[in-house]
Amino acid sequence: MASTTLSAVTSITVTEAEAELRLDRWFRRHFPGLTHGRLEKLLRTGQIRVDGGRAKASLRLTAGQTIRVPPLGEAIAPAENGTGRRAPRQPRRAEDDRLIAELRRRILHRDRDALIIDKPAGLAVQGGTATEQHLDRLLDGLRFEAPERPRLVHRLDRDTSGVLVLARSAAAAGWLAAAFRRKETRKIYWAAAVGLPKLAEGRIDLALSKQGSGHGERVHPDEEGQRAVTYYRVVEHAGRQVAWLALMPITGRTHQLRAHCVAMGTPILGDGKYGGRDAFLPGVDLPRQLHLHARSIRLARLGGGILEAAAPLPPHMLVTWRFFGFDPAPPEEPLSDAEL
Repeated sequence: MASTTLSAVTSITVTEAEAELRLDRWFRRHFPGLTHGRLEKLLRTGQIRVDGGRAKASLRLTAGQTIRVPPLGEAIAPAENGTGRRAPRQPRRAEDDRLIAELRRRILHRDRDALIIDKPAGLAVQGGTATEQHLDRLLDGLRFEAPERPRLVHRLDRDTSGVLVLARSAAAAGWLAAAFRRKETRKIYWAAAVGLPKLAEGRIDLALSKQGSGHGERVHPDEEGQRAVTYYRVVEHAGRQVAWLALMPITGRTHQLRAHCVAMGTPILGDGKYGGRDAFLPGVDLPRQLHLHARSIRLARLGGGILEAAAPLPPHMLVTWRFFGFDPAPPEEPLSDAEL
C-alpha cells in the first residue's frame, strides 16, 4: 500500500500465501482493528469488492485476486503484510529468540530479494485461534538489516519440513507470488509412504474439496472440487512395506500430497489424519511424525537467472531412511516433462 493512511480507496492483491483464506480472515489479518460488524456492513453495501464484484465474508480467496478496500479511517492501522504500517505485535519471548536463532542456522539461500529457509517440522507458518507460536511472528528476526520485514509468499503445513521461500521486499513479494500463481516454480517433496504404488511413476489428477476449518480442516476427493495434479516417482522401496516417493505438485491445494497418497493406497508414514492406522507400521519402532519433506525448489530470479535450493532430511525422517537402508542423497532426476 503506497499510503500510510486509510483515508483513500486502496486495492490489494491476494498473495499465494493467502490463497484459500476466507475474506473475513484476510481482513482480520490485514486490519485487526476492523470489527466484524463493520466489515459485514461494508460488504453488504458493496464498498468492499473482490475483482470488482460484491463478495461475502465466507468467500475463499485465490492468489492474484484484487480486493478493494474502502477508506477505513485513521483509527484502524493496517498490519504489515504488504499493506503499510505494522500493527502492534506481541512482545518477543525467550522461546522466540531460540526459534529465531534456529531459523538463522537453517538458511539455505539469501540474496537481496529472497530468503529460503529449511522450516522445521512442527512449526506453523501462520497463526490461528489455537496457534500462538508460528513463523510469521518471528519474521522480524530474519531481516538481516533489510529495510523491510520478510513476507510469506507460499505455505507449508505445520508438520511438513523443508524449503520455504520468503520475499525480502514488497516488489519481490509481488514477483514471487506471481511465479507461484502461474506455476512457474518446481517444488519436489520427499515422502515415506506405507505400501508400494502399483506403478513406479505416474500422474495423479484428482480434484479435492475442503471440509471443516482450522486444525480440523481436511480435503477429500470430489469431482466438483478444485483440480489437483501431482507427479510421483518411487525412488527406493523396502519390499512392499515402505516406498520412498518423490512428489511434484503442479497445483498447490491444501494437504494435496497427503490426500493424493491416500488415494493411491499408500498413505504417508505418520499421517494419522488422512491414513488412520494404515499410516503406521505395526511392530516397527520408528518416529510417528509425518514423513513429508519439501526437498527442493527451483524458480526464476527477479533479476534473471534461476534460483535453486535443497534441504536435507529432517532428523525423524533420517532415522527412517537409515532403518530401511535408503540412500539420503540420490541423484536428482526429472519427474516429468512438466517441470522447469
